[in-house]
Amino acid sequence: MKRVCISLCICFFLAGFAAAQSGEIKYAVIPENPRPGEPVTIGAAGGVNRAVLLSGGRQLAGVGFFVVPAADGHPGFLAALLTIPSTAAPGAAVIRLEGAAGVIEIPLNIAGREFVSEVIELNPVLTGIRTEPDPQKTAESNRLSAILNRVGNEIHCTGTFNPPLWSNRRTSFFGDRRVYQYSNGSRDTSIHAGVDFGVPTGTQVVSCGPGRVVLAVMRINTGNSVVIEHLPGVYSLYYHLDKIEVKEGDMVDRGTLLGLSGATGLATGPHLHWELRINGENTDPDVFTTRPILDKSAILSRIR
Repeated sequence: MKRVCISLCICFFLAGFAAAQSGEIKYAVIPENPRPGEPVTIGAAGGVNRAVLLSGGRQLAGVGFFVVPAADGHPGFLAALLTIPSTAAPGAAVIRLEGAAGVIEIPLNIAGREFVSEVIELNPVLTGIRTEPDPQKTAESNRLSAILNRVGNEIHCTGTFNPPLWSNRRTSFFGDRRVYQYSNGSRDTSIHAGVDFGVPTGTQVVSCGPGRVVLAVMRINTGNSVVIEHLPGVYSLYYHLDKIEVKEGDMVDRGTLLGLSGATGLATGPHLHWELRINGENTDPDVFTTRPILDKSAILSRIR
C-alpha cells in the first residue's frame, strides 16, 4: 500500500460544501447539519488561522488551521477539522473564522441525535480500578492526554478508514450514556468515547488506516493499549488488547496487525474498544469508514 506523508498538512473529507467569499477569503464547510460527535471540516483559500465553534453564546471547540501544500497538480489551501461535542444541544450554531483578514461567522445547524443508555455492573476488582486513587493511573492519564492534544506536522492517510477487525458485533456504541454500578452500592456516570466490538480473546485487531504508533503500552484502565497518529491532531485508539504486536515509533498501513483482542484493564469481558480523537475531542469512529478523509478536488472546486 502506498503511503502519503506530507509535512505541515491535514487531510479531510468534504462532500456538499457551503462555499462563500468575504474579501479575500473563500471557505467551504461540511456538513451543514452535523450531529453531536461528528466532525466538521473547513477549507479556506487564505487569511485565516483559527476556527471556533459557538453555540448559545458558548465556545464548544476551537482549532487551528493547517497548510495543505500544493501537490499532484492541485494548489495548496488551508484546512481545519473540529468535532461537535457529543454533549452539544441541537439547534443553531456558528463557526467563526479568525485571522489577518478579520472575522467571518458561518451559520451551522446541529442536528439531533439519540444515544443509548446502559448500566454496567462492576465487581470489586473493577470497582477498585475505577474508583481508587493511584499515582500510576494519574501519570498514565497525563501522558495519554498530552499525546491526544498534540498536533504534529505529518499526514499519513488520505482515504477512508477500515474497521479494526472482521466482526461487526457491537456491545456498546459511541456516545452511550453509562451508569457504573459499583460493588459497594454507589454509582457514577460517564459517556462512552468509542465503539466496543464483542469478540473472543485472540481476535486479530488491525490498524484502521496508515499512521505512526505513538503509544503501545499496558495501562491500568485500558489494559494493553495502542494509539496511532494518522494526521495532525487525529488519532485512533485500541484498548483492552490481550497482546500488542507493534511498538512505539512503528509506521503501519491500513490493515497492519496491531495486536490480539482481550479483556485487560477495566473490562467486563473480552472485546475491543475502538476510539477516534480529533484535536482531543471524542469523535464517532465510524465517520471515516464511509467517507474519505481528504477530497482535494471537492474542496478546491469550491474555494478557488
